[in-house]
Amino acid sequence: MKKIIIPGALPPRGHYTPAIESNGFLFLSGIIPANPVTGEKHNTASFGEQTAVVLNNLETVLKAAGSSLQKLVKVTVFLNDISHWDEFNKLYLERMGDHKPARTVVPVGNLHYGFLIELDAIAEV
Repeated sequence: MKKIIIPGALPPRGHYTPAIESNGFLFLSGIIPANPVTGEKHNTASFGEQTAVVLNNLETVLKAAGSSLQKLVKVTVFLNDISHWDEFNKLYLERMGDHKPARTVVPVGNLHYGFLIELDAIAEV
């Protein structure tokens, strides 16, 4: 196993690693709408803005591991309100293009720090 660290990022505040590479796969921890370098939380931003930060952070972790959006195998999205599903789907489609990894969208109620979205993923390296 290999721990993946985002260059220049603050160390995680909890007992986890941003991603772990194992047997050709990359397992990403929950990605929230916070800047991994500065720690700034975007919890008061709109859902669209929070989603953009999460997708940017997803790409950052994938890049740090030598992977990309096109190598995503499975994505799990946690929404504080299922009414955000249509907007998320639109923004996700814009970012992913023709690539369609397996995906689960889970309405969960309150998320940490009042975030509206969190995402985790599995990718090939």
